[in-house]
Amino acid sequence: MNRLTAVSPAPHPLSEDDESLWRTATEVLDANWRTDHTVPSGTLYPHQWSWDSAFISIGLAHIAPDRAWRDLRSLFEAQWPDGRVPHIVFDLGVAERDYFPGPDFWDVPAMSGRPPRFSTGLVQPPAHALAAWEVYRRAPGDASAEELRRLYPRLVALQDYLIGSRGVSGTGLASIVHPWESGLDNSPSWDMALANVTADESLLLRYERQDLKRAAADHRPTNDDYARYIAIAATYRNGGYSDVDLVDRHLFVVECPAYNSLLGAAEHALARIAAVVGADPAPHRERAATITRSIVERLYDPESGTFRSLDLKTGKLSTQRCVNGLFPLILGDLPRDIVAQVVAEAESARFGINEMMPIPSSDRTADSFDANRYWRGPVWINANWLLARGLAAHGYAGHAATLRTAMLDLVRRSGYYEYFHPITGNGIGAGAFSWTAALVLDMLAEVGPRIGDPGTTRMSRTR
Repeated sequence: MNRLTAVSPAPHPLSEDDESLWRTATEVLDANWRTDHTVPSGTLYPHQWSWDSAFISIGLAHIAPDRAWRDLRSLFEAQWPDGRVPHIVFDLGVAERDYFPGPDFWDVPAMSGRPPRFSTGLVQPPAHALAAWEVYRRAPGDASAEELRRLYPRLVALQDYLIGSRGVSGTGLASIVHPWESGLDNSPSWDMALANVTADESLLLRYERQDLKRAAADHRPTNDDYARYIAIAATYRNGGYSDVDLVDRHLFVVECPAYNSLLGAAEHALARIAAVVGADPAPHRERAATITRSIVERLYDPESGTFRSLDLKTGKLSTQRCVNGLFPLILGDLPRDIVAQVVAEAESARFGINEMMPIPSSDRTADSFDANRYWRGPVWINANWLLARGLAAHGYAGHAATLRTAMLDLVRRSGYYEYFHPITGNGIGAGAFSWTAALVLDMLAEVGPRIGDPGTTRMSRTR
């Protein structure tokens, strides 16, 4: 396939600085392309990640729609018979020693025409229907409509799995069974639930961490956390990845507001996709409404004006204020009074929307805040991109524009990093990171933040 850098102009004139961003973002995605998918980075993450592929496809839609669709198709070719889409699809050409936990640890049987041990047994946030709809909107036409027709039943099967097999509470919400499934791996949001999981660091003598060979230890989850992650994953694996009696049998079972907000956004997107492919959109709209209602009833804390994760093993809400508590803003049918309270939380000193820095991953004022360590404080572009969409959808155009400007300035200053220091703006984690590059392309392609799919746009506020 031809290189992208010479054939992918921006859709409208850009400033000299933004033209440079467009070109270098394209180069990042080009360098990370692997025949039928894009890796998150060429060093730390040498396989295909689930929700990364969703964000990456949105950026690719602007420069290479065929690659955007191929990325999504490649991921869903690894879909399990029960509908789950694994959080990692392994490149079996990458040596086991180059990433842990790799295929041998997960020990997944052959299925769906794929070889043994081709994936993990976990899932990640269901951003894929939203991505498919965004790719279609950016690259409309018969070819994209046909891609939607192919993907639609697979996207529905994923939703059915999450709402059914993972719907422990029977309320329309999905539970996660590992912090890695949230995408916000070591967020303080999981601290209470993880406190009840024994940290056996002898596991790390048996299983050597590979991430610390490529990233600074104070930027990554601690050994204590990692030992818990391995114990939880091994328990799920040893149980055959069964979702029966999860609360009784599993070590970690949580309803996350970010995960379920994307679950609801997926149903809104599927309603739109259904109208294109000739399916009935009504069931998707009904499920979306149920999900929003349940998120409010189960995960909203009116005293703090934010959403929190719910530990299904103890029935307790997390006490931590984290960025996942802001994610319900992406739901256009979120009640207006609650929107105002969540925006106030985003405006507060805890998260502080301002022109200098995007929103951090956790409460800046909390004892748990760590400016360097993964999801315990740093800024992530994908989270802020989603929040900008949500703010725009609810009429907070000024806030959405502020986030867009802050994100682009941050990348322009520091580069396409995996995440960023929330005070200095320095890049942290993997460099040349694909979803950062992809979402920069999407922001540059728009005159302003695009209003999200769900709900009705309200009168603009610039508070």
